[in-house]
Amino acid sequence: MVNPLVQIETWPVANVASASVTFDGERQSHGDIDRRFELASITKIVSTWAILIGVEEGSITLETPIGQNGCTLRHLLSHAGGYGFDGAEPVARPGRRRIYSNTGIEMAAAALVEATGIPFHTYVGEAILDPLGMTATALHGSAAFGMSSTVSDLLALIGEITRPTLLDPATVAGATTAQFADLPGVLPGLGVYRPCPWGLGVEIHGAKSPHWMGRRNSPAAFGHFGGAGTMMWIDPVARTSLVALTDRRFELWSADALRLWPELSDAVVTWQA
Repeated sequence: MVNPLVQIETWPVANVASASVTFDGERQSHGDIDRRFELASITKIVSTWAILIGVEEGSITLETPIGQNGCTLRHLLSHAGGYGFDGAEPVARPGRRRIYSNTGIEMAAAALVEATGIPFHTYVGEAILDPLGMTATALHGSAAFGMSSTVSDLLALIGEITRPTLLDPATVAGATTAQFADLPGVLPGLGVYRPCPWGLGVEIHGAKSPHWMGRRNSPAAFGHFGGAGTMMWIDPVARTSLVALTDRRFELWSADALRLWPELSDAVVTWQA
């Protein structure tokens, strides 16, 4: 069977690179996987993994109160803290709705900085990037969306998530399991879902339809897409993963992306079956 990643050649973007790696380590790629792209919201995964290292080190806990009354680190990392997309004022009580929030992730990162006294970009580098050899990755802005990286570096991150060495496997299992599982919410660019499951820093596919992942992805698949035109998922049932980075912002080709990303995702799951 032809490598399905060649599909990216038809995408309406100037530059794109993609790779897929199975849980057994079989890897395929297409395009310049060492080209640096803006990650946008895929940044949230890296930031969350750094914060979870802070949790395991005892600097902070998932139940640490942050922000409005009743809000904890767990709420913020799962978009259940009641904060809007941007802005410091809460728009709902914690644990009532899934409200996708850059602010919530930034508050979580700020809480770790306060607890450790270490700048967040330094903590991310020492906790995640350096140990994994992600030398092309840099946090140059918000903990929610301010990172650039390469497909090669994200393959290292995928390897860490599927075969943890920096975190206890139980921590990773918890992070990739739905938190406050029954909450309804809006997935930006797609619509309202009831429920709208998220783990810690990662979206969980669940029964969402339509979706940016494929119809062949399992409900347990998790990952993130970004406004820079980027996407990454890991499917523990299919035992494979996919990352695709582009340099065209999502809103400029969203209709095409929401057709092409699922098509590629389905092809990768079928190809690896």
